[in-house]
Amino acid sequence: MLIEIKDLHKEFHNEEVVTKVLHGLDFKIEKGEFVSIMGPSGSGKSTLMHILGLLDRASSGTYKFEGKNVEKLDDDELARLRNEEIGFVFQAFNLLPRTTVIDNVMLPLSYSKKIKAKDHEKRAKKVLESVGLGHRLDYFTNQISGGEKQRVAIARALINEPSVIFADEPTGNLDSKSGIQVMEILEDLNEAGNTIILVTHETRTAEFAKRIIRMKDGLIEKDYIVGKRRRAKDGGLK
Repeated sequence: MLIEIKDLHKEFHNEEVVTKVLHGLDFKIEKGEFVSIMGPSGSGKSTLMHILGLLDRASSGTYKFEGKNVEKLDDDELARLRNEEIGFVFQAFNLLPRTTVIDNVMLPLSYSKKIKAKDHEKRAKKVLESVGLGHRLDYFTNQISGGEKQRVAIARALINEPSVIFADEPTGNLDSKSGIQVMEILEDLNEAGNTIILVTHETRTAEFAKRIIRMKDGLIEKDYIVGKRRRAKDGGLK
């Protein structure tokens, strides 16, 4: 089991005001799944992703990541897990400016012991080729398109061979064609065995996943399997 959540609650405290965001969530995610966490603004989906991605802690409840009780880990242990076992893809790309594509992708390896230093460049080239950017290695990030920037971000998320990739609104800053291309890359990565957890408010984007957890007002409204998709010849989906 990759992720196991039991009775998860999250609340924020601001002076004397307590804002309850998540209300006793329960679910499991197996290795190799492609799951969309979907819901409108204010549903709690982003807060949940931050907790699942070890960027924040729950107020109460149990979160097990690969069998480890996350609430028992200290900040150093959480940082190591984030770097070595989790990849992130964000809406805003979060790439370093005035830095080459390959250097952006290699950055997480500076803090990792999983891949030897002599193999960093070889590994970066491999993951960039896997997302169709083998011809952009030495380009600076301000010289490539938005869709290409998001593919660089995906390559960077893959570089440490993580247990799971979290994609937070990955198509939010892209036109529809680039958005489809990015989602098809995530789809292909899942078919190759990678676990993908996608956060989105868009139904069309969510349906690239095989399972949707639909949230509303801090609760799971529905958790269901998505029907099999078929790509159209023009690159779209049916």
